[in-house]
Amino acid sequence: MEEVISSLPRDRRRLPSDLEVAMTATVSPPGSATASSRPAPRAPSRVRSSAPSTGRLPGLDGLRTVAIVAVLIFHLNAAWLPGGFIGVDIFFVVSGFLITTLLVRERASTGRVDLAGFWGRRARRLLPALLLAIPVSVLLARLTEADLLVGVGSQVLGALTFAFNWVQIAAGADYFHATTPQLFMNYWSLAVEEQFYLIWPLATLVLLRLVRSGRARAGIAGGLAVLSAVLMALRFDPDAGATRVYYGTDTHVFGLMIGAALAFWYADGGAARLAAPAWVARRRPVAGIAGAVLLGSMWWLEESRALTFRGGLAIASLATAALIAVAVGGGTLARLLDLPPMRWIGERSYGIYLWHWPVILVVNADITSVPGSAGFLSSRLWAVLVTFAIADLSFRLVERPVRRFGWRGAFTRLAACVPGRADGARVLAGAITVLVVATVAVIATAPDATSTEKLIAANAKAAERTATSTATAPALTTATFTMPKGNQIDAYGDSMMIGSVPALKYYFPGIRIDAKSNRRWSAGLAAVTASGTDIRRAVVLSFGTNAGVDEADVRATLDKLGPKRMVVLVNIHLNEARATADNTTLAKVAADYPNAIVADWNAEVTKQRGLLQPDGIHPSMTGQHRYAALVRQALADLSYQHTGKVVKLKPLPIP
Repeated sequence: MEEVISSLPRDRRRLPSDLEVAMTATVSPPGSATASSRPAPRAPSRVRSSAPSTGRLPGLDGLRTVAIVAVLIFHLNAAWLPGGFIGVDIFFVVSGFLITTLLVRERASTGRVDLAGFWGRRARRLLPALLLAIPVSVLLARLTEADLLVGVGSQVLGALTFAFNWVQIAAGADYFHATTPQLFMNYWSLAVEEQFYLIWPLATLVLLRLVRSGRARAGIAGGLAVLSAVLMALRFDPDAGATRVYYGTDTHVFGLMIGAALAFWYADGGAARLAAPAWVARRRPVAGIAGAVLLGSMWWLEESRALTFRGGLAIASLATAALIAVAVGGGTLARLLDLPPMRWIGERSYGIYLWHWPVILVVNADITSVPGSAGFLSSRLWAVLVTFAIADLSFRLVERPVRRFGWRGAFTRLAACVPGRADGARVLAGAITVLVVATVAVIATAPDATSTEKLIAANAKAAERTATSTATAPALTTATFTMPKGNQIDAYGDSMMIGSVPALKYYFPGIRIDAKSNRRWSAGLAAVTASGTDIRRAVVLSFGTNAGVDEADVRATLDKLGPKRMVVLVNIHLNEARATADNTTLAKVAADYPNAIVADWNAEVTKQRGLLQPDGIHPSMTGQHRYAALVRQALADLSYQHTGKVVKLKPLPIP
């Protein structure tokens, strides 16, 4: 964002961070050097700020640390912090507050706002790390797992044009239930902030010129926040998913606007009010309540809850604003948030945000492990260490030099670090050229589908052929619960079942399979209903991988099948918090239906490595055979429960 407090000692300067918007609370003067600065080749001059110092706002680095840690934990394993994605909303509020504060202070101190200077400083703050993270991540993905490169061209285009969120919305991406991990999925929020940086300074200038009262300006910004939050609530459709309202700038700008409203209020006498004895006496309880709301939201506001998008995120944003109001006034909270580790992470939070998701995906591809195992924990720790190391190097060697010395100055300083007698500038320019060319080549040759998607597509055709079988369902008799043969079984499912079609046909010759990707339980109920009476005496149901388990739909499906059919419910395995709740629901429903049993796929995957594809969701070659064997064992167990006869299953070799 801007250079921060140029009058402070170097170790006290704060530079606004990008997603974490703005690291600084001070104003960079309109006359400060921009990307066009031309420092001397060997001794580049520091980019200086001529604006009067306004002082550093305490506590904001620490809030950015809270935000990035929450997001990081959520992406490492959503079950550890189901609402950790709220960290992005913390970033939004901090960004809105700092950006607006910078603009208002510049106008107050100079009588104008240098938009070109503002945007130039933003470019120097955001682009260096971004232009490094994209090519390095692409090349690392190519070296470890080509599947990570599917769709990477549109992702890079969206990232470089500040339109990532809209590109992904247009492509029908699903942030919370993506079956194909996207290398730059987390960049959607950067796009929202970058669009804010482009538009909000213009809107702020209009407000500063036309609206005299700071409270009125705060009211207008607050009104925009309310409008955005209402749009999110109204446009949220549980059946369609949350991605449109979560990614959309129109529906998710309320955090930025809440921060902006606080900044207008703070500039219009709010700072004095926060120093008044009456407020100082209330700081501790306010901080306690706001902190409890924020931490509670991170645990309770899962993506599967409608309340999350119908006011939950807005409430978390208001709690963040309350914490900012407490922190900027000093006191215990500010001191805690300004502890050295908090400030260190906060300063690097933009880089950590850029790098953490690509690093997690690359580590996942390189080190396969089962969630909950020691190997999984060690791989997560390794991902964190690598992320922090890269982010620190990026901060020291790229971000801070460009911010302080401009593009040319930073290039000159980095070139001077090239060892030996070689021309450092040429070596560095050559390395950059090779990096760019290699990245373009990898993007141009990226696969159009993952290996899992290709397998699912092939298996889907095989499933369609089995579903067209015209064999009529046998009449249900008292022998209904004997172990069924393949031609006595119907299977309905989603992409998990599609991924297991060859194994299901191998274990159950003659089985009929009706499976489609992304199928919800409601769609499964519709498929069973459409089959009418032509349903065989044993049925396998496997839905909910992407959309979760709806208890009412599960019960309605079992009611439709009736009490005389054997029913196997295959539970789900996901690296998401909702998997536990969904599997609990399936077990609860099965307990109420004597003719139903759960095939515990989740337990099978958890205790044995190598059963999943690189996407961590669909079964591998070994996994699909374990999937089919698990279904066979469940049918045998259900038969024993009703007939009292042990079913001896002949081991089948994996072909």
